[in-house]
Amino acid sequence: MLFDLRGRHRRRAVRVIYTGLALLMGVGLVGFGIGGGFGGGGGLLNAANNKEGSSAASFANQIKKYDKLTKEQPKNASAWEHLANAELHEAGGEAYVSSAGVTPKGKELFARVAQAWNSYIALTPAKPNSELAQRMVTVFGEEGLNEPAAEVAVLQISVAARPTSAALYASLADAAYKAHDTSVGDLAAAKAVSLAPAAERTRLKTELETVRKNPTGTTSNATTPASEVLTPGGATTSSTATTTTTTKKK
Repeated sequence: MLFDLRGRHRRRAVRVIYTGLALLMGVGLVGFGIGGGFGGGGGLLNAANNKEGSSAASFANQIKKYDKLTKEQPKNASAWEHLANAELHEAGGEAYVSSAGVTPKGKELFARVAQAWNSYIALTPAKPNSELAQRMVTVFGEEGLNEPAAEVAVLQISVAARPTSAALYASLADAAYKAHDTSVGDLAAAKAVSLAPAAERTRLKTELETVRKNPTGTTSNATTPASEVLTPGGATTSSTATTTTTTKKK
């Protein structure tokens, strides 16, 4: 099920899928190799084309160009926007992502991307770049810098531009709960449920409530009566089954 968010790693995978789908539909870019690890298919955003070219040399030249411009004109929002965009494209290189995830060098580049993005947003652009914000989810998410509050901020820009996306609202709810912002999480969760396909609403609501109660996904094994275990189709089983129950950190 698309909306099955049980377990920290499962929720992470779902969020990557949501982000990847949004990227593919919104800007025609290849994400981290959805379904095949971070490196599958060539890495983050390296399939994108733009007017200044798509080669690694072109991205490096753009970074140099806009880095210089931001130093000369620190209040130039467009320069910071272009710098963040160029650095995100640069992040598709093998030195930055692999089948195991983001490399240490990639984390360093993500930190620079985040700095450029934050400088851009600090200048309060009238209409923040929603496509760039959508791509920043990867930078601030668990797979990147793991900054849930910042992830919430970029997702809010994304959902404002795509207000009918259940996937983006579900991702926003998940990130907000991780950031301990239950008010935003509750609003996003309710919106996600209302926008989800009818057959998925009950399950999505349950899963988001689980994330709300235990945003870190900490679990321990326990045996639960069968009557309390639901099958994928929503029916209860007739025998005992081992499930996970949440535990609180001391």
